[in-house]
Amino acid sequence: MSLPGIAEGFTDQGAHTPDNLIAGEFPRISRIVTVTGGTALPQGAVLGRIAANGFYQLSDAGANDGSEEPDAILAEPVDATTGDVQAHVYFAGEFNARALTLGAGHTLETVATGFRQRSLFLRNNQA
Repeated sequence: MSLPGIAEGFTDQGAHTPDNLIAGEFPRISRIVTVTGGTALPQGAVLGRIAANGFYQLSDAGANDGSEEPDAILAEPVDATTGDVQAHVYFAGEFNARALTLGAGHTLETVATGFRQRSLFLRNNQA
C-alpha cells in the first residue's frame, strides 16, 4: 500500500548534518598545513603558527612561540595525538563565532579583532 505524497520505492539514504562553521559569502581561502600539539582538535579550532617550524597548533594566548597569535581556522577535525598531521585550514572567510574552539586565554572579542586584519570575519549564525 502506498501513502499519498510518499514516493514509491523510496529508500532512506541517511542524514545530512549541515556545516555550521561557514557563516557568509565572503570568499574562503584554504590551504594544507601541518598541525601539531599532541591533541585531537575539532573543526573550527582557532590555530596559531609556531614561528620556529611553521607548524600550527591550538592558539594559546600564554604561549611565546608565535602560536599565541590566532592565524587560521581548522577546516576539518584532526587527531595529532600520535604525531603531526596535514590538515586544511581557512586563512580567509566569514565564520560562525559559536562554532569556534578557542585556546586558553582567548575570547571571541580578542580573536575577532586579530582576525579582521587577516580577512577572517566572525558572526553569530542562528542556532
